[in-house]
Amino acid sequence: MNKEFFEALDTIEKERGVKKEILLEKITKAMEVAVQKDMGLSSAAHINVSADTEKYLFSVSVIKEVVEEVEDNDTQISLEDAKKYKSRAKVGQSVEIPIKTKDLGYIAIGAAKNVIRQGIKEAEKAQLFEDMQGKAQELVTGVVQRISEKSGAAILQIGSNEFVLPKEEMIPGETISVGDMIKVYVVDVVSTERGPRIMLSRTHSGFVKRLFEIEVPEIYDGTVEIKAISREAGSRTKMAVWSKDENVDAIGACIGTRRQRIDNITAQLFGEKIDIVKYSEDPAEFIREALSPSQVTDVEILSLQPKTCRVTVPDEQLSLAIGNKGQNVRLAAHLTGFKIDIHPQSGYYEG
Repeated sequence: MNKEFFEALDTIEKERGVKKEILLEKITKAMEVAVQKDMGLSSAAHINVSADTEKYLFSVSVIKEVVEEVEDNDTQISLEDAKKYKSRAKVGQSVEIPIKTKDLGYIAIGAAKNVIRQGIKEAEKAQLFEDMQGKAQELVTGVVQRISEKSGAAILQIGSNEFVLPKEEMIPGETISVGDMIKVYVVDVVSTERGPRIMLSRTHSGFVKRLFEIEVPEIYDGTVEIKAISREAGSRTKMAVWSKDENVDAIGACIGTRRQRIDNITAQLFGEKIDIVKYSEDPAEFIREALSPSQVTDVEILSLQPKTCRVTVPDEQLSLAIGNKGQNVRLAAHLTGFKIDIHPQSGYYEG
């Protein structure tokens, strides 16, 4: 019986990836409580459940104190009775009274089974959390298993587990179908009482950053750095890049020969426009670059705390600087961290 018990744990460990030491710890604790209840012992009783994985031994015992006069049968034993278990027992010592596992009631045995089931679930959740935590802020690939008719969310198979990509985390305008293999960004992994909560996204700016790291070797090896990204998923992204090597064209590296690199990424973003600008430690210069493709006449830094500035552009460049529905200046502000107040060179707005 003991050998079969341990062999079952070995099988669980191999097939489910659950360490048997973790299961044994949970089983022994639950068995202690179950045996106490099964034998009608008080909470003061000392139940000892031990498991020897090398010798295939599984034992249960009650530990009692040897006394001259027994006042509590659950915790004490007379010297005469104690010598039945330990021939040299003395008053004041403790003796271990073994309980044969076959004498345990169904409650105790059932408790062990329940603990194994629960232990497997908990261990699998812990393993999942550990695995996915290592993928936080990284890209993972999943296969679309189904689309929720109610919420529009996509259920993805990633490894041996299923995860949810919410509708609001999909790129606006993209069509995802069952069977598609798609990349998603692991925003965060949080441990909750109900298990690990995995937050996936295709709209996060980190999604674009990781795509560039895959497509552009100079970014992957650190020659080119992505200093900041501002994104409105499905529409437009602004990305600031920089290289400490003066001989490296950071923007050119990201675009690639004949725009091959950036076009490959744009295709994965369903045509989302990407502006790549040069990063500068000079706030005024960085703001000027961030407002491209518009021309900028002057940048006046008004305050660094909070970050505010006044930008002057040629009258004919005003609408381009602001962008459709304010998108260009909005993305530039998010990219640089500055509140940007744009004025035409003439000082007057048309209309």
